[in-house]
Amino acid sequence: MRYVVDSDKPVKQLLEDTQEAVKANNFGVLNVQDLQATLKSKGFDLANSCYVLDVCNPQQAVNVLNEDMGMNVALPCRLTVYSENGKTRLAMIKPTALLAALSDSDKLARVAAEVEETLLRIMEQAR
Repeated sequence: MRYVVDSDKPVKQLLEDTQEAVKANNFGVLNVQDLQATLKSKGFDLANSCYVLDVCNPQQAVNVLNEDMGMNVALPCRLTVYSENGKTRLAMIKPTALLAALSDSDKLARVAAEVEETLLRIMEQAR
C-alpha cells in the first residue's frame, strides 16, 4: 500500500522539486506541513525532517466525490518527503490500494488508477 522511492537530493531540494512536479502534472499543492517543526513547537523533538504535502487534481476529486461522497476521507492525496537513516525519501499511499480498501466501485478504481499513474510520474520526475 505504501510506495517509497529514495533520492540523492537533500530533503529541501526534493521538497521543492516535488512541488514543481506536482504543478507540472496538473495537480495543486494545497498544503505543506513541516512535521518536525510542528512537533518541536509542541515540545517534542523529531530527529528526522518530514514534510507532508496535500496534493489534489480538482477534476479527479470531483469524479471521486460525485461517485461516493463518503470518499472524502481519502482526499486529498498525500506525498511525503522525509529523511530516514541518512536517506532522503519520497512516499505515498497508493490510491488504488486506499480506495480498494474503502469501496468496491469500478469507477473509483479507474479514477484511483489514473491518479496513481500521475503520482508515480510526479515522484519519478522529482527524485
